[in-house]
Amino acid sequence: MTLPPGDPVIRIVAMPADANPNGDIFGGWLMSWMDIGAGTVAKRRCRGRSATAAMDGMVFHAPVSVGDEVSVYGELLATGRTSMTIAIEAWRRHRDEDDAVKVTEAKFTFVAIDDDGRPRPVDG
Repeated sequence: MTLPPGDPVIRIVAMPADANPNGDIFGGWLMSWMDIGAGTVAKRRCRGRSATAAMDGMVFHAPVSVGDEVSVYGELLATGRTSMTIAIEAWRRHRDEDDAVKVTEAKFTFVAIDDDGRPRPVDG
């Protein structure tokens, strides 16, 4: 597998507090960083507030361990009137290795919102 093009939107190191008793990182921890990464892409596109509306097709390919560096990559796939679809991939690299492995992927839908939390046009 080849890393996605461009720089990650987020890079973080998995810590002991993020793991279960077996030393594997909780899926929810990873999902939250993917959501934050997708939100970063959405904010750049709509130039303002946005909110997660849906997450589809999350697949876990490999575990993440304590000490792994996790890089989250995002790509804007589509833009509607008020919504954005963003593909997110998370890759991990063990501390003492150079190769990265894709650990999960999903598609997030974000909605651009105004100051009152109501949908607004992405381009407005």
